[in-house]
Amino acid sequence: MSVKTNLQDSDGRVSRVIRVGTRKSQLARIQTDSVVEKLKELYPDVLFEIVAMSTTGDKILDTALSKIGEKSLFTKELENALEKNEVDLVVHSLKDLPTVLPAGFTIGAVLKRENPHDAVVLHPKNKGKRLDSLSNKSVIGTSSLRRAAQLKKRFPHLEFKDIRGNLNTRLKKLDENNDFSAIILAAAGLKRMGWENRISQILGPEDCMYAVGQGALAVEVRARDLDILEMVSVLNDSDTALSCIAERAFLKHLEGGCSVPVAVHSEVKNSQLYLTGAVYSLDGSDSLKETMQTSFNPDTQAEEQEKVDEKVQRVGITALKVAEAAQDAAMKLGVDLGNLLLSKGAKEILTVARQLNDAR
Repeated sequence: MSVKTNLQDSDGRVSRVIRVGTRKSQLARIQTDSVVEKLKELYPDVLFEIVAMSTTGDKILDTALSKIGEKSLFTKELENALEKNEVDLVVHSLKDLPTVLPAGFTIGAVLKRENPHDAVVLHPKNKGKRLDSLSNKSVIGTSSLRRAAQLKKRFPHLEFKDIRGNLNTRLKKLDENNDFSAIILAAAGLKRMGWENRISQILGPEDCMYAVGQGALAVEVRARDLDILEMVSVLNDSDTALSCIAERAFLKHLEGGCSVPVAVHSEVKNSQLYLTGAVYSLDGSDSLKETMQTSFNPDTQAEEQEKVDEKVQRVGITALKVAEAAQDAAMKLGVDLGNLLLSKGAKEILTVARQLNDAR
């Protein structure tokens, strides 16, 4: 572990200083603060110091995410700091993390998921309306190919246009101009910012399935730092970790990313994990969607691990407090669902979507 210094308080207790990396945006800071508060409660003798920095995705605001062509838009600078021992752990939105992490890193904790669905935020002039009641040719802002593809199919009377920036910036663009009738944002981010009152409509899976990992926070650490890994592992939420392992395995098997429209919906109930996955053409006219499930024994305890073997990480996740058999079942579910969609022509749909996006 890279520990900056030791501190001794008036009672003679020695505290370690753990540095926590985060993006500079207000939402990222709120998310990181929430994780640090949990860690402080669990480890009162440890001093947690937050180190905020800007990432590539924060700096390039005039280009759609799907066009930039960089897989680690919101994580690269943070991981560089982790590699250089400038920080000891990093808090991310899980959906920002690629399914394959750089060598030497692992996700040591996946916290309990906030509402993973997307939300409609209306321009003030449209207060009280819903997507289906907006006038013909109304412009909806979203930087996500996944959202646009699904909503174009579901609401063909609407038009979609890219909008970039953090939550504050996008809401300002919506409210102060007449360019957009509404924008689509993750409900989780709005709730964490305390802006639930701006949500006009939550989009259920019948309208718009969500992104892999959406609504969940992840703590990334160096895989060799077993004490840090053990420290953050108590934050793992079993149902969220299993759902996200399945989702990430599905996305990885499809070789998807932000440049193609891939969506999921997962649910754990009665020791069953249900995963729905879908792929779309850019305009939503062509799509494939399937659901599969797996079961696991709720009484199985998490096995003690002597060491972390990067080869047995499950799509970048090392969930020490979650039963390995259940993790294996979740990962297999994602792969099996990916294979099912590939057998029905998913690769062709995604290839065309990628080519058309690159040509735009």
